[in-house]
Amino acid sequence: MRIDKYLWCVRYYKTRNMVTEACKKNQVTVNGQVAKPSKEVFPTDKITFRKDQITHIITVLDIPENRVGAKLVDIYRKNETPAEAYAHLEMLKLSKEHYRKSGAGRPTKKDRRDIDDYGTDFIDDEEHEDEI
Repeated sequence: MRIDKYLWCVRYYKTRNMVTEACKKNQVTVNGQVAKPSKEVFPTDKITFRKDQITHIITVLDIPENRVGAKLVDIYRKNETPAEAYAHLEMLKLSKEHYRKSGAGRPTKKDRRDIDDYGTDFIDDEEHEDEI
């Protein structure tokens, strides 16, 4: 089975076109070699690809006939992605939320003034240190 069809069948990508684009950007490797979308995969092949800031590593266990349901995906692949990769993704999500809550919209005038004051307060403190 072609690599683009396989990754689509085991539900890593929503469309085959997305897999094809990833292959063209050299984000997909099979057994350590960059794969074109038409590359054939066989059981025991190791596939590495980068998606959503995570480098996924999977081993092909079997080839599905068609796209499979989410509960049946583990029959056809073995996920060997390290747990640290998922933890790193969670940290990225939390760091983005820390700055500004999602859905809060653009910064208000008050937010902008606070940001501007933060920079000037630091400069004023340095000037006053010279006087002391």
